[in-house]
Amino acid sequence: MAAIDFDVELRRAGAHATGGWRRVLFMAQRHVLGAAGLVIMTLFVLTAIFADVIARYDPLTVDSARALARPSWAHWMGTDSFGRDVFSRIIHGARISLAVGIGSTVLGGTIGVIVGLTSGYLSGWFDLVFQRVSDVLQALPLLVLALVMTAALGPSLPNVIIAIAIPLIPTVARVIRANTLALREQPFVEAAKSIGMSEMRIALRHVLPNTLAPLIVLATAQLGSTILTEASLSFLGLGIPEPYPSWGRMLSESAAEYVRTAPWLVIFPGVAISLAVFGANLFGDALRDILDPRQRG
Repeated sequence: MAAIDFDVELRRAGAHATGGWRRVLFMAQRHVLGAAGLVIMTLFVLTAIFADVIARYDPLTVDSARALARPSWAHWMGTDSFGRDVFSRIIHGARISLAVGIGSTVLGGTIGVIVGLTSGYLSGWFDLVFQRVSDVLQALPLLVLALVMTAALGPSLPNVIIAIAIPLIPTVARVIRANTLALREQPFVEAAKSIGMSEMRIALRHVLPNTLAPLIVLATAQLGSTILTEASLSFLGLGIPEPYPSWGRMLSESAAEYVRTAPWLVIFPGVAISLAVFGANLFGDALRDILDPRQRG
């Protein structure tokens, strides 16, 4: 295991950064693509938070008189077949995509940490059962398993979060288990045992904090996948139900019928999905380079 002293690393890299903001600026200059990804994700988060202020129309209001209106000053991204403002629906759709992405990542990550920490620290029969169940779950792609779970639970926001979170559990658990197996042999764990600390206290106070860096990297990397999976489920009709705006469902409604006559119905939701996934992946890659010692030359 390796610990990173950021002050030493910055001095080695030729930076004379002493303040917090100077360090952030230096890291942004070293990882330009990661900084761009962080800016993109920050914009999406702010858009989701202030969607009611930014959106010019109610995303659920139907106006048949303005159906399939082209992009104009009144409707920046045009309207759909029901006369609903596409820009407002994309803005509010950011809430759903981020809610599903963050919610499923947090839920899957939390359960994965508990399972992985228990499996790696206690070993025994629990570790054996976990390995076999994990093999079965990881044999199926994320989207396929999420499809099965959503079909069983039904289309709704909580069910989609659960359906996407379950396939993430074995991935997170295996990463935490691998780090726990290495950490439990470290001298500080043996020292804690020698003074009579309980196994649970050692696991929570000494082992778990040292697994947070790889967990943060993995969670950030998985965020883009969860957003794309939610869009795919909604595109197939198993995600967020109507009339709530979802980028994937917006594509599903317009891709086949209006791709030639009203291309803005396909272009703008597709761009929103691509930017969100692209930003999450860029930021995740940069965070991995910063927090993972094995990436350093």
